[in-house]
Amino acid sequence: MAVRAVVVEADGGSRGNPGPAGYGAVVRDAASGEVLAERSEAIGTATNNVAEYRGLIAGLEAAAELGAAEVDARMDSKLVVEQMCGRWQIKHPGLRPLAAQAAALVGRFAAARHEDLYSGAGLAATYAGGCTADELRLFLARSGE
Repeated sequence: MAVRAVVVEADGGSRGNPGPAGYGAVVRDAASGEVLAERSEAIGTATNNVAEYRGLIAGLEAAAELGAAEVDARMDSKLVVEQMCGRWQIKHPGLRPLAAQAAALVGRFAAARHEDLYSGAGLAATYAGGCTADELRLFLARSGE
């Protein structure tokens, strides 16, 4: 049964940078808070940023598999938020394919929003709003290079 709106809570980390790394993602029904899916994986030696992106990707994939139309992604990585909105450059070549994969997944939803939990201010930047549609289109165009 497809759900209309979900919340993806994702995180990744490494012990050392790079070091042994992993991620976790939980998908919840936006209305009830019920856990619909969980993903986690130890990914070997990686940087913290790679683990953060992998957590986001796992959560977005799970949301897509559930047939969600809207996704609200929550994580504590300011870097991922700013890069996904196209406001920060993706300088590390190892992050570019992960960012492109995440952006392609975001494009599958009617609406996607990302909440930066790290800021403490509850900054909500939407992929189709606060992160303007033009910013997302530019990001998608750049990620295909």
